[in-house]
Amino acid sequence: MLSQFKHLSTKIDGRYATDAELQFIADYISSYTLRKHIYVKLQSLESKIVSEVFERIRSVDPKLQEKGDQNLVNKWKQDTIRVLRYSAIAVLLDDAELHQERFLFWFQTVMRAFGTQKSCDVTYSVMQDVIQKHLQPLEFQIVQPIIELNRAALGTAA
Repeated sequence: MLSQFKHLSTKIDGRYATDAELQFIADYISSYTLRKHIYVKLQSLESKIVSEVFERIRSVDPKLQEKGDQNLVNKWKQDTIRVLRYSAIAVLLDDAELHQERFLFWFQTVMRAFGTQKSCDVTYSVMQDVIQKHLQPLEFQIVQPIIELNRAALGTAA
């Protein structure tokens, strides 16, 4: 939403916007109640989602959150919560572009510096499955592109 306003202000420099150019505002307003509901739902499910993702990953690859002798579970949980919270904000604002520019580009650099692409790829693939289980189909349809964006930016697909 904020990115769309930014693009609009650049595009219409010195003229009035057309109805078509303003349509995104009406679309956002009509979807706001649902987006807020999803945001609150993700907030209330945060620990459950992270725990379920962790357990599923642990059952498939128990050593994924380890690097040598280091157990990185606490760091993984902290990072996963951070990404989930920023994702919820992106859903609420309907702004994947802002999410990518203000969070994912920076966090991608951090994750690559620590070589966590495989863990991120698995984490956000599993997270999509876990979240789908907890959301209604329309809710998941709104959240899924953001979680996939996280996987693509932070995981090995990047």
